[in-house]
Amino acid sequence: MKLRHTVALAGLSIALSGCATVINGTSQDYTVRTDPDGAAITLNDGTTCVSPCKLNLKRRNDLRVDITKEGYKPAYVLVQSRLGGAMAGNILLGGIIGGAVDAANGSTNYLYPEPLHVRLAKLGTAEESVLLDKEGAISGTVLAHNDEVRADVAEGIGAQAAGIATTTGAADAGGAK
Repeated sequence: MKLRHTVALAGLSIALSGCATVINGTSQDYTVRTDPDGAAITLNDGTTCVSPCKLNLKRRNDLRVDITKEGYKPAYVLVQSRLGGAMAGNILLGGIIGGAVDAANGSTNYLYPEPLHVRLAKLGTAEESVLLDKEGAISGTVLAHNDEVRADVAEGIGAQAAGIATTTGAADAGGAK
């Protein structure tokens, strides 16, 4: 009788834990690179590092990553927590409870862009900071990326941090502080 209860509790705990929680975990290894290397990286949660660096970040949290390096324009990139494609299958296999657990803890999410690779713009030039893909090709400007995700990220980190409002009430440029 005691064995049945133990087995039942073990089965219940597995069913309630959520599939993505077990497979993905609630955190993600996140790489930040800059061109050139050696930029100071500061996240809105206070985490700091010098590029290139690898951080372990919560999948469910939107972020602002500020990047500074002497001789280059300061920039920031809004990092969006996006829902992964496994959620529907997760609900089918793990049930509503498993899906709810995964949705609540963010384990079905992933941080975008990942990796974060930014080519910084030199001071005194008309250049803009750009995002680079995994192969090092330009995928777009930091400003265009921030504009694309700004409204969604603002819900998680606040309008001012996302560049929607500044202390003067004016819109932020999006690519630099």
